[in-house]
Amino acid sequence: MFDAAFWVAMAFVGLVGVALYYKLPGTVAAILDKRADDIRKELDEARALREEAQSLLASYQRKQRDAVSEADEIIDHANQEAERLTAETDVQLAETLERRIQMAVDKIALAETEAINEAREISVDVAVAAASAVIRDQMDEASANDQIEKSVAELRARLPQT
Repeated sequence: MFDAAFWVAMAFVGLVGVALYYKLPGTVAAILDKRADDIRKELDEARALREEAQSLLASYQRKQRDAVSEADEIIDHANQEAERLTAETDVQLAETLERRIQMAVDKIALAETEAINEAREISVDVAVAAASAVIRDQMDEASANDQIEKSVAELRARLPQT
């Protein structure tokens, strides 16, 4: 009923089936083992990368904490320096104001002394002129001149020299 071509085909299929049956599980197992090894290697590599990433993260976090700490120290130092400079400036300002006030007081005292001396000189000149006029009116010319000269010399000797 079946011809020879059919039996050849069936024999071929059977032979291939037997070959596959005995080799296929080994081949499939080898492929699966290779795939498992590749996955294991990828997992190991991923773990190593993860550990390296965690190490880098910890390192950067440490560096960030150090940078924040250093920034805080810099800010504290700057604040202390600003306070010191402010205190120095306040002291210098107070000293400058005190010097200027003293200079103004000294100028006022000098002006006051000059004004008093000038007033004395004017009053002396007026007194001398008035005395001269009174004496001139009451004395004759010769005795008046002698008296005037004598009085002027006496007044100049009594007044403080400026």
